[in-house]
Amino acid sequence: MKSIILSCALLFTPALPAAASGLLLAKEYRAQNISGWAMSEKLDGVRAYWNGRQLVSRQGYPFTPPAGYLDHFPPYPVDGELFSRRGQFEQISAAVRTTSGNWQNIKLHVFDVPQAPGNLYQRLAVLEKWLRRHPQAPIEIIKQIPVKDNAHAQAFLKQIEAKGGEGVMLRHPEMPYRSGRSDYLLKLKSLHDAECTVTRHYEGKGKYAGKLGALGCKNQHGEFKIGSGLKDSDRADPPAVGSTITYRHRGFTQKGTPRFATFLRVRNDLPPKP
Repeated sequence: MKSIILSCALLFTPALPAAASGLLLAKEYRAQNISGWAMSEKLDGVRAYWNGRQLVSRQGYPFTPPAGYLDHFPPYPVDGELFSRRGQFEQISAAVRTTSGNWQNIKLHVFDVPQAPGNLYQRLAVLEKWLRRHPQAPIEIIKQIPVKDNAHAQAFLKQIEAKGGEGVMLRHPEMPYRSGRSDYLLKLKSLHDAECTVTRHYEGKGKYAGKLGALGCKNQHGEFKIGSGLKDSDRADPPAVGSTITYRHRGFTQKGTPRFATFLRVRNDLPPKP
């Protein structure tokens, strides 16, 4: 067993904790030709990068999983998503952002082995071999499906959405892992996600009198309001001015601002809470 671990360590040089600039990031699907690509479900979890020694967030902050959680992780980097099941993002985020969170049923769902040789399928096969020897590891490999054509991907998207899933990820399987936004990693969704900075609180009217009516936001598309998607708790205790929020929209207006922008969540990519 020691010889196997040593040989793996020689093949892979553990990376330092990865910040957002060091990770592979997706662009939006815009009807590109994706025949022969690989597609998988887009999991609504928390991005996590295992660098061979430490599990870190997209911004490079270390996670603090329960004792023993990392004991059977491989001695080389893997990139994935901390995820349990659909519709559980808030619970997952709350668990992994504290030092005493409940990680039950949360696994690292891996979509790439960045420093392994070969194409995407070959890189994932390296981890598959490791998991056969370490079945107790809380790791799963996200299934990659070869894309026949664009219609095949759209049909897969409908299947995922019908099950309550968020969308589809599209990968060019022959491309190596590269940091930054890539033309060879695309998000396919019916609704688009984006981020903006909160600039103002607009007071509500009617039943929302005395509470938040809408958020004033700003990003590269300009300034706009978001009044939909806010829970009563959000209206009573709104996201702070200056904070970053994630919203969903259905394309853009003629002015270039997001159409039907709906509040989704505050972006909480912060160090773990004590």
